[in-house]
Amino acid sequence: MESAICLTQESKTLWKKDKIIGQKRPLKLQEVWSIRIRLQLAENLRELALFEGYSASIGF
Repeated sequence: MESAICLTQESKTLWKKDKIIGQKRPLKLQEVWSIRIRLQLAENLRELALFEGYSASIGF
């Protein structure tokens, strides 16, 4: 029974093994404007208002 437990623990892989962990980089000015324009064209006012709040908080 003990050997079966050891085998299952060894065969498991970490789910974030190759992923970068940490804070994401801030959006570039070009990315902010492209998101804003797409939301305006789609007339998605709610998402646009939320995004405006985000962009104001980071200084764009």
